Amino acid sequence: MRFDVFSLFPAVIRPYLEISILQRAIEKGLLEVHLHDIRSFTTDRHHITDDAPFGGGGGMVMKPEPIFTAVESVLGSPPACPVILLTPQGRTYTQQVAAELAAYPHLALLCGRYEGIDERVREHLVTDEISIGDYVLTGGELPALILIDSITRLIPGALGDPDGAQDDSFASGLLEYPHYTRPAEFRGWRVPEVLLSGNHAEIARWRRQQALLRTWKRRPDLLEKADLSDSDRRFLASLTDEKTDQSPST
Repeated sequence: MRFDVFSLFPAVIRPYLEISILQRAIEKGLLEVHLHDIRSFTTDRHHITDDAPFGGGGGMVMKPEPIFTAVESVLGSPPACPVILLTPQGRTYTQQVAAELAAYPHLALLCGRYEGIDERVREHLVTDEISIGDYVLTGGELPALILIDSITRLIPGALGDPDGAQDDSFASGLLEYPHYTRPAEFRGWRVPEVLLSGNHAEIARWRRQQALLRTWKRRPDLLEKADLSDSDRRFLASLTDEKTDQSPST
């Protein structure tokens, strides 16, 4: 999997690529991340990449020339892969979108700054727009790292545990079940006995029910789209019945 990241501040991204899972994926040849400084594609002596917006208003807007030159110099014209703009105006990023993008062998990520990017970049160069949430950041570098990290986890062989990505929260449509490790007792708080039993069928059942319970409590909206079995639905119905029984009578 190859990423080409276009940014005014590529140095922000580099350190995160040099640790943990991403570093190992790069060392294994599973991941390539190429960082490109948009400023180096300018032609004026001051390397200007932004200017005041037409029509007035505060802030500055990223100029189209350096962006087009950078992307087309690296990827060709038209670009040889999807070009994704990280922007609050894009479609909301989810685990399902990560899985969709992981199917591509090559992605380009364009990091915005300032008040935004000249609209002609959006109209004639960008092929997709993604937002990581309903809030505003200083630039697109952190969202770019989020995409690289989450998509890399879906590359076969990138994680030590081959089933790790499937067990993550949201991968199955549910929040993840609770985790415990040694010691079995800490400050009087014991690990659930089922996890110490060695009965793998019961452990799997407990974990599934805990994932359902946690999702039901914290993100019930996810249950509307989750792939649920008949036993899952019976368990959720029992939670609803229990809650009803515990409600104070009027």
